Amino acid sequence: MMEEYQHQVYPGSDRVSDRRKKLCDKKKRLIKFRAIPDDNLVLLLGHRLTGESYVSVHPPLDELVEKYDPLKEIVEPTPGARAGDRIRFIQFSDSVYYPPIAPWLRSRMYLSRFRGVDTVVYSARELMETRERDLEAYSKQLIETEVFNPARTALRGITVHGSSLRLSEDGLMFDARRRYMLDKETGEVVYTKNQHAIVLDLPISVGRPLTERESRRDDVTYRWDAAPFGARTEVHTVLSRYNRNRMLSGFNPELTEEMNKVR
Repeated sequence: MMEEYQHQVYPGSDRVSDRRKKLCDKKKRLIKFRAIPDDNLVLLLGHRLTGESYVSVHPPLDELVEKYDPLKEIVEPTPGARAGDRIRFIQFSDSVYYPPIAPWLRSRMYLSRFRGVDTVVYSARELMETRERDLEAYSKQLIETEVFNPARTALRGITVHGSSLRLSEDGLMFDARRRYMLDKETGEVVYTKNQHAIVLDLPISVGRPLTERESRRDDVTYRWDAAPFGARTEVHTVLSRYNRNRMLSGFNPELTEEMNKVR
């Protein structure tokens, strides 16, 4: 009798691997750290006004008359796709100094946890596109939970650079557009501009920065002073095999078969 397939979310069993594995496993609930009102979320995204109706690019799917397609019977459309919403985006930049998640890992997490998304990884940021009302629902999870540290994670639609530069004297990531600041009275990070660097009427709080100890605890990066990368871990084996096969297959696919026979 064939055993039931178990999804291999991520290899390894050390602290960093377990952290990566949790974030990419849609069965694991993300811990909620803060609460952002829906109206404030809409203002931070900057795609529409609070209370404004969603803009449609096509009629709702229930009103369209299309020829039969069996795939449409199998794949359930997202609320945004069913309503015909336009495509909008959110973009995060993650610091190299103990971030709760990294751009390349965001891509894995987005594709695992969310439906109907298109995502692109850049050097220090991650962009996600999807239908507008779906985007707002996904963004709420991303900003309210453990994958967002107000000091080491930034909401930036434009002028995203600066994640790998120094931290400011208050411990926040450098931002050329100065979208956020640390409120000395409350100890919380407040956004005075939305992700497109347009000034907000009122500042929006996104909660307190994580402490250095909390940041190190939730870090997803192998680094010498926090979580050294073992010489023979499962992660190292998988990555080595991946890179070797990619290079050999690109040069001569037959070499890959010969290497596998040797192993």
